[in-house]
Amino acid sequence: MAVLKDITLGKYIAVDSPLHCLDPRTKFIATLALMSAVLTTSKFVALIPFALFLACALFLARLPVGIVLNNLRPFVWLFSITFVLNALLTPGTILWLLPVLDYAVTAEGLQRGGLLCLRLSATIITAALLTLTTAPTELTSGLERLLKPLRRIGLPAHELAMMVSISLRFVPVLVEEAERLHKAQLARGADFSGGPIRRIQSLIPLLVPLFISSFARADRLALAMESRCYRGGDQRTHFRPLHFQGIDLAAALIVLFTLLLVLWVAKFCP
Repeated sequence: MAVLKDITLGKYIAVDSPLHCLDPRTKFIATLALMSAVLTTSKFVALIPFALFLACALFLARLPVGIVLNNLRPFVWLFSITFVLNALLTPGTILWLLPVLDYAVTAEGLQRGGLLCLRLSATIITAALLTLTTAPTELTSGLERLLKPLRRIGLPAHELAMMVSISLRFVPVLVEEAERLHKAQLARGADFSGGPIRRIQSLIPLLVPLFISSFARADRLALAMESRCYRGGDQRTHFRPLHFQGIDLAAALIVLFTLLLVLWVAKFCP
């Protein structure tokens, strides 16, 4: 359960930094473009300019590096499974032949597994930077403005943006609730140790009250919104209207340059 504390998705850290001053629409589009680029690259060398860009973004965000990198800890199991499966199932030059299992570790498998792990890590860090530097209200406003043209085809842009914002906001709340329930279960003598199967079985008494608490929170939130006469749609106004500034243009140019550099390196470098 200690790993849950490292999840910062949905959390917002208020810091006076250039990334915090950017328009949320700029950060949304930049995040999607960067994640698409890093997930489509197939060369290690193409990740170098992307890694340099993330390092500069972390520096400009003025956030503790440990908080951002801790987002990778909950996904260690995913990285391990991805790396092992690719190392064993990818055909190529055999490096080690497993004596018991009829599988072999190949050089191409190690290279492919390492590349996939690095791509996933870069994607997670990019998403973490978006939520850590953007307030939930800004996320809602930015996503709503981006989806506004789709209203013509019947898409409820405001309601969808509100749902995404509430979902992200509930992630740290549920993590804290799970940690509280875990401590309460330990105080009552619960045992969460043992093998993987026993640990999964011991999580059932923890998941049931967590789901009940989540539904209760959602019900209270719905009642609070109804009691305040909340209505979504075109009639709603914004306390702080979104406006693109010069810093957004500079950020867009930097992101575009990074994307072009990643694509160029992936195409022309060996």
